[in-house]
Parts: sequence; structure tokens; C-alpha cells
Amino acid sequence: MLVYSIKRILVAIPVLLILVIVSYLVMVLAPGGPTSSERTLPAAVIANIEARYGLDQPLWKQIYDYVENVVLRFDFGPSFLRRDLSVNDMIAQGFPVTLTYGALSFVLAVAVGVPLGVVAAVRQNTWLDYLAVGFSVGAQVLPNFVMAPILVVIFTVWLGWLPAGGWNGGAPENLVLPVIALGTSFMASIARLTRSSMLETMNSGFIRTARAKGMPMRKVVLRHALKPAMLPVISYLGPTFVGMITGSVVIDYFFSTGGIGGFLVNAALNRDYSTMMGITILIGALTILFNLLVDLTYAWIDPRIRY
Repeated sequence: MLVYSIKRILVAIPVLLILVIVSYLVMVLAPGGPTSSERTLPAAVIANIEARYGLDQPLWKQIYDYVENVVLRFDFGPSFLRRDLSVNDMIAQGFPVTLTYGALSFVLAVAVGVPLGVVAAVRQNTWLDYLAVGFSVGAQVLPNFVMAPILVVIFTVWLGWLPAGGWNGGAPENLVLPVIALGTSFMASIARLTRSSMLETMNSGFIRTARAKGMPMRKVVLRHALKPAMLPVISYLGPTFVGMITGSVVIDYFFSTGGIGGFLVNAALNRDYSTMMGITILIGALTILFNLLVDLTYAWIDPRIRY
């Protein structure tokens, strides 16, 4: 297991380096630039701006300097848009917000989705199965940009129970609507995936043998069926968790949470290279990290993968 873990970590290092280089190339090759604006700037001003941020250097030198700053100093550079903040400051300001409501959304999605899928599979073709499947399909067809305004209309406009937006230091009343809006569609996907995987596992030979021996259904599910049925679910949870804890652009904008999703959109609209790069690298690093954790969990559940 240790050797397997070391190999996966060694593979992740060049992958992250390639991500940084390719992302930088895409940013540079895209039309426009940090000096582009509705009003044409004088050539001298553009030259000063490019010299200030090192954009007048050859492309290979820009990439080399950027990789050196990121790898050796963990410095994503200054923001082209926000002169008073560096990219590190923006990430430090926005990431805890998205981490908070993203992690809560993930817990909600797993805590409801997995049991819902298991119950639907064990009680196949009963009213519980139909109810679970109907709820999952209904939740999945309501993405967060549809769910968010519906929740605001119901709980803020009609009932007046919860605020329509703001962060307020992460107060519970400000967390409820973003967590539900972000987690609902993922919860439905987890429930459907768990149900289909559990149905396939319950029809396996070793499950039929356990049931033929007179083992109670609860023990069959918990001791024998649940663990192998979780393999495809776990593979889905890795990127899902990254997507949740890095936030949703819709959630950040609609509820004005102040997360990194808003910073990312503003950076893209204003061609703020350094901010886009910083957030992209953060998301890429988290994706690689949690895919590694998923692979290690896979190897723990199924020993065949280690070999």
C-alpha cells in the first residue's frame, strides 16, 4: 500500500506541472489581454503595464518565472484587476467561504444520497423505490441556478424565514440556502448511482449465498453488499467534492457569499491572468489530491487494485 501511494504521488507531481504550463499557454493565446479595455490606452501606458507584470518577456521566460514563483514561493503574483490585493490574498479571502458551504453541501449530499440509494435498491419496485427514484429525478433536473431562486422565493419572499444572501461570517441562517441549492443535484446523482450499483451487487453470487444461509437482510447489506457497491460511488465523490469545496459561480453570485467563484468570473471578464491562473491551479491541485485519495480508498476496499 505504501509503495502504491508513493507511485501515485510521484505521478501527480508532473501532472500538476503540466497543468500549470498548459493553463498559462491557454491564457496567453486567448484573444485580448490585461491591457485590453473599451478605451484604447496609449502605447507608452501599455508598455509600462506589460513591463510591470513581466508580460514584455519572451513566453518561455514568463512561464519559467511563474512556475518558479508558484513552486518555490507558493506565490501566484499580483492581481491585474485588484491592485490592493494579491492573488494569494484573494484566495485566502474567498476559499474559506466556499470551503465551508461546499463541505456542508457534500456532507448533506452523501448523508442523504447514499441511504436513499440503498433503500431504493433493497426495496426495489416498492413505493419506497418509486419515491426515492422520483425524488432523485426531480432534484437532478433542478440545477443550482434554478434551485437557488426557487429557494429564495419560498423561504425569503413568501415565508420570510431566511436571508436571501450575504455571508455574515458564516452564520447558520446564511448557510442554509446555499448548502441546499448546491447539494441537491449532487445528492440526486449520488442516490441514483448508489441504487444502480447496489442493485448490481445484490444480484451477485456471494450475496445470494449469504441470503441462502439465512443471514438477515440488514447484515447482508451492511457486511457484504455495501462495501463493493460503494466503488463506483467513491469514484464519483472525488471530483464531486472538489467541485463543491471550490464553490459554484452561481451560488457565489446569486447569494453574494464572497467565495472564489465570484473572483474567478471577474478575472475572466477582465482578463486578469494571474487570478485565473491561481484559482485554476488551486482547483487542479485539489482535483489531483482527491483523485489520489479516491485511488487509495479504492485500493483499501478492493485489494486487487494494489497489485
